[in-house]
Amino acid sequence: MMAASLMRMVLTVALLFGAAVSPALATDREALLTQPGVYGTFAAFQMDHDWWDLTGEARVIAVSEVKGLIEQFSQKIVIESYLLRGLSDHADLMFRVHAQALSDTQQFLTSLLGTRLGRHLVATSYLHGLTKPAVYAPGFSEPMKHALQSSTPEAGTKSYAIVIPIRKDAEWWALDQDTRTTLMQEHTQAALPYITTVKRKLYHSSGLDDFDFITYFETDKLDDFHGLIRALEQVKEYRHDRRFWHPTLLGTIRPLDDILELFAR
Repeated sequence: MMAASLMRMVLTVALLFGAAVSPALATDREALLTQPGVYGTFAAFQMDHDWWDLTGEARVIAVSEVKGLIEQFSQKIVIESYLLRGLSDHADLMFRVHAQALSDTQQFLTSLLGTRLGRHLVATSYLHGLTKPAVYAPGFSEPMKHALQSSTPEAGTKSYAIVIPIRKDAEWWALDQDTRTTLMQEHTQAALPYITTVKRKLYHSSGLDDFDFITYFETDKLDDFHGLIRALEQVKEYRHDRRFWHPTLLGTIRPLDDILELFAR
C-alpha cells in the first residue's frame, strides 16, 4: 500500500517536471543504439548515507525531478537504466547513455548531479566509448561469416547486464591486421555457442578512457555468460589482455520507474 502510494506521488510530481517526448524518438533511438559513430557512456553511482535519512516525501520529489530531467534529454540522447544494488559492491544504479555528441552526455550528467537526488549520488565509474563498424569480421573465412549470419540472438528484453572494460598490451597493437584477424576469428569461434543467449556490444575507448574497449552483455542465463568468459579465457587473443574486468558492473535491466520507486521508499 505504501509503495503504491509513493509511486502515485512519483508519477504525479513527474508531470510537473516532465517534457513531452518527440514522436520521432523511436527512430532516433534505434539509430543511436545500432549505428556506428555513436558515443556510449556507462555512468555508475552509489547513494550516499544521507539519502536514506530524508523523509519519504522528499525522496519522492527528488526522484520525480530526475524522471522529468530524463524525459527532457530523451529527445536527443538515449538513456537506459540498470539496478546494480545488491549485485555490484561499489554501485547502486547505472545509466547507459548513447549520444551523437559526448558533450550532450556531459550536459545530461551535469544536470543529473544538480538535482535533489543527484546531490546524493557518488559517482563510482564513468566509462566512455565509441561504436564502430566491425574491424575484423570482414576478414573472416566464409564458413565463419555464414555461422555468424545464421546465429541470431534470442529476441526480447533480457534480465541481466554486465559491463567489462578491457585494455590490450602493446604487443597486440604491434601485430599486423591479418594476424589480429586470425586471433579474433578464434575468439569468435569460441563465442559462437553463446551467441543466441548472450547478447554483446563493443565500444572502442582508446583515447577516450583508460581502456581500449568496453564490452557490454545482456543475458537471461548467467551460467551461459560464465561459460562464455571461460571459453574466451582459453584462446590466444586473451593473452594480450593487460586489464580485464575491474571494474565489473553487474545489474538487472529495469525500467526507470521501477528504480525510482525503489529509491523513493
